[in-house]
Order: sequence, then C-alpha cells, then structure tokens
Amino acid sequence: MLATANSDIIFLAEGLPHGDTHPFNEARFTLKDGSNITLTGKTLTSALQYGPTEGYPELLQRLREFQERFHNPPGLDDRDVIATVGAQDGLCKMIELCLDFGDAVVVPAPTYSGVLAMLRPYRPQFLSIEEDKYGMCPHKLRNELNRFWSMSHNGGIKPPKLLYLNPTASNPSGTVMHIERKKELYEVASDFNLLILEDDPYYFLHFSDKEPQSFLSIDTEGRVIRFDSFSKVFSSGLRLGFMTGPRAIMQVVEYHMQASVLHTSSLSQVLALKLLDQLGWDGFTKYMQNIRKFYFDRRNYMSEVARKHLKGKADWRMPDGGMFLWMKVKGVPDVYDMVMKRGVHGKGVMLVPGHAFMPDPSLPCPFIRASYSLASLEDIDQGLSRLSELITEEQKHHLT
Repeated sequence: MLATANSDIIFLAEGLPHGDTHPFNEARFTLKDGSNITLTGKTLTSALQYGPTEGYPELLQRLREFQERFHNPPGLDDRDVIATVGAQDGLCKMIELCLDFGDAVVVPAPTYSGVLAMLRPYRPQFLSIEEDKYGMCPHKLRNELNRFWSMSHNGGIKPPKLLYLNPTASNPSGTVMHIERKKELYEVASDFNLLILEDDPYYFLHFSDKEPQSFLSIDTEGRVIRFDSFSKVFSSGLRLGFMTGPRAIMQVVEYHMQASVLHTSSLSQVLALKLLDQLGWDGFTKYMQNIRKFYFDRRNYMSEVARKHLKGKADWRMPDGGMFLWMKVKGVPDVYDMVMKRGVHGKGVMLVPGHAFMPDPSLPCPFIRASYSLASLEDIDQGLSRLSELITEEQKHHLT
C-alpha cells in the first residue's frame, strides 16, 4: 500500500477492480433520529474497494482514540489496533496462532460457548476456574496453575499460555469484574507468564454507574490482547470488531488475515466511521447510556417475572450487565433433555442448557441461560411461566 501513496509511481501491480464497474452509485442510511449518512463519490468507491488488511486508515485512527478515551493503556504507542470481522474473528486468529494440539488453556467456569467451540478442535486440557459474583477467583486460579506446573515439571506437560476472560457482563453469568479483581488476576497471569485474552463485547452493557476499568488499562507488561465489538451496540450484521495488542503480536495477526479474510468489509468500516464522526465521542457515550438503559429495564423485568414464576424452583444472581439470566434449577441434576426435548417439543419454550458453557458438555449440568434481549415482555413472562411448569414436572419425575 506504500507505493499507492506516492503520486510519482504508476500503479500497475494488484488487480483491483475499477470503480466504474461497481453497480452502486449512492448508499444512504437514515438514522432513527432522522439524520442521514450518505456515501457517494470517492468515499463510496473506497467503501466498495479492497483496503489495507489492518483496517480502513481513518477508522483505525478513531479506534485508537477510542482506546485512549475509554482505557488509556500504558504504552499505547507500542500497541496496534486491527479491524476484525467481529470480535470473534480476532479471538479465533489468536487461538490459531498460539495454541498447539493438546495444550492447556485457562477459562472461567462457565465460559462463553463460542470460544469453547474455537478451542475444542485442539483437544486442549481445560483449566476451568470457578467464578464467584465478581468473576474468576484469583486464589483458585493460582492453586490450579501451581498444581499444573508441578505436573508439567514431572511429566513433560507444557504449561498454559492463554488465559481467556469475558470480564464485563460475561456470557452467560452476567458478572462484571471490578478492578481489584482484575489486578489480582493480572498479577497471577504475570507470575505464570500467561497472555490474557480480554474478550469484552458487552463492555458498554454493564449496569454500573461508571465504565469498568479494563485489563488493557493496567497492562504494563504487554500481555493483554483486547477484543472489542460493535455487534452489541451498532449492528451485529456489520460484522465489525477490533483487537488491540502489542505491535509484534498484531503484525502476526495481520499476516494471518492477509492469507484468510484479506480484510474486514470496507463498507462496514466506512459506515461505522461515518457514524462515529456524526455522533462524536460525547454523542457516542450518550448513545451507549441509552442502550444500557434499554437492557437494564429488560433485566429488571425478567428478574421480576422470574421471582413470580420460578421462586423455589431455581436460584440465580441478578446479572450486573449483558443480556442473560443464568439460573440453577433445583432438584434437577441434568437439564439437557428437559430443555432440548421436553421444553421445545412439549412446552414450546427454547432456552440454552448450561452444558453449552462447560468445557466438558457431557457432564450433568443443572444450569440454564435465558435471554431478555430480543423477546417481547409478554413472551418473557409466558416463556418463564412455561419453564416453571416444565421444572415442576421434571422435579416430580426425579422424586418418583
């Protein structure tokens, strides 16, 4: 791309399609406040053309401003930002780059099902660390790592390289990790030389009074790779996320992208850039507050309905953010058939059995994830009412 920036060089290298062959003349998006984003001329041509693998340059500048404004990490000049096809694309590439077959990897219990799906092809040894209401427990992490290091010295097993964390409004538990807990976990990661994969797509969907302080913000050693996403706040269909980390690591990720997706959709990147420009950072912050309020109200409604229908039948903690209620069903040691067979076909209600969030999904699991993000309030009420009937029938079955 350097050659194209020099006006003295005649560009006869890559096979970029000519803009005159694009069928689109204008792209117009009307926002809900009545304003418009219109792409025409050179801007539209850029949005429809191949671009730099690391991302659309003007958007990358905004994303660097984003990281400085919301996280202000130490040594930001030594870190790079790369636009990815959603945060999950960046996560997948980091796992592909770092993990060998049979490696150990540290995850919380429960863990986001998507990252488990990325890890399972490597048949890793999962070091699954229990959470409390503040997230992964540091002392349990340290104890498990000490145990594993002892085994590795005796048996030639390689120690883990990666610590995966979903610290804000974690999926599925809805936990928001406070900064003191993050500092404790960062210290353990430093002691055992772990790379921290900070997967934070729900960062703005917490229900606290102020934005959480991230692992990136305290990363003095260059061991945090942070994954952000516009999926939960702008549009999941844009498939636009971004990852931030030490320059040397990001350069390898860029090489990987050159050989795989080439780059994230230029159209998505330009549209996100124009929206960020139109909102400004103050407007962006206000927009996030409105989204947070939307899910906060839905969280409260589902919790109220759960108390009405499920009191005495399930236990749960009020989620501190996100889109989900994570429940433990009483008197039913394994909910899989109850949810996937009798729930869907008998009661007409679909939830996610907790097995999806466990490293070993074959083990019995009493947990269920219910989402309050999309269903109507009426359907939330009716759905939990049906779940209540289902649990009652299942509990009777286990007593007989």
